[in-house]
Amino acid sequence: MADYLLFATERYGLPILQPLADALHARGHAVHALLAGGASGLRLPAPVRAVDARGAARLRPRAVFSASNEVPTFVAGAKVQLFHGFNVEKRADGRGHFRVRGLFDLYCTQGPATTAPFQALAARLRHFAVAETGWPKLDPLFRDDGAAAAALRAPAGGRPVVMFASTFTERLSAAPHLYEAIAAQVAEGGRYWLLTLHPKCAPELFERYRALAGANAAFVEPEQLVTAQRAADVLLADTTSVVSEFVVQHKPVVTFRNRAPKPHMIDFDDPAALPAMLARAFAPEPALREAIAAYADAIHPWRDGRSSERVIDATEALLQAGLHTLARKPLAARWRALQIRRELGYWGF
Repeated sequence: MADYLLFATERYGLPILQPLADALHARGHAVHALLAGGASGLRLPAPVRAVDARGAARLRPRAVFSASNEVPTFVAGAKVQLFHGFNVEKRADGRGHFRVRGLFDLYCTQGPATTAPFQALAARLRHFAVAETGWPKLDPLFRDDGAAAAALRAPAGGRPVVMFASTFTERLSAAPHLYEAIAAQVAEGGRYWLLTLHPKCAPELFERYRALAGANAAFVEPEQLVTAQRAADVLLADTTSVVSEFVVQHKPVVTFRNRAPKPHMIDFDDPAALPAMLARAFAPEPALREAIAAYADAIHPWRDGRSSERVIDATEALLQAGLHTLARKPLAARWRALQIRRELGYWGF
């Protein structure tokens, strides 16, 4: 039995780490969690054991799995990047999904669309390895019995179900612009709505959308996100990575002013057009269905619900080869490592 550490700095990291914790436990390992920043005060269910920064350093885990852009480098073990979302092109590659900070030993990519770019970076930089594993967060989407999704869908009473999700990035968020149009749809009652917002959205937005809950809608917390995706027939969103998570199921998505609209999306920019966009999503034409399937296969072809197991196997393969096979991390990473120590309140050396 070995010790492993899970790391997250936001609440939305927990659903990414939980399937991995389950897979590690199934193999007889001890799993610990260091939750900081926006995830401070939260817990993963037992038998995951919560630790602070000092406890994490004493633990000397075999690997640290991070659902954050960073990782505590003062903790022993392989540093493994799981990603906290798909590449939705919110920013240029050098500042966004493909930014290499020099902190990780292994990048576990979600599908061919991200594997190839990271492999090219690894070949040039040589201080990290890449393995295409799929994303642990989506394991429940393909493995559970659907009971939780059925329970979330039950109040719909047979009506079609629409899920709404929005990013927190102010210039990209649909939530402020679509509220009135969504409220009108909810009041009409022809479809049942599952409403959710990014945890970093403004409190006043949460208040407005929570107030829509009732006979025709429910508000969904971040921990229920994957269940809601399974329960819904169609997604309404913006440039959030939930769009990609939803499309993996081969289901239609309607996007409002997406930063990089693609053929698999039904993108629009006028809130008044929402009813027409939803009507198209519930009766997708063959070309749209083909585009959805092609995109899903490019970003996440793994549909067996075993991505967590592949992450563990890829990590073990790297450890067996030896971390010494990687080049030294860049000097610039040392400054960020010191900043992480400060943020986590750990100065042991």
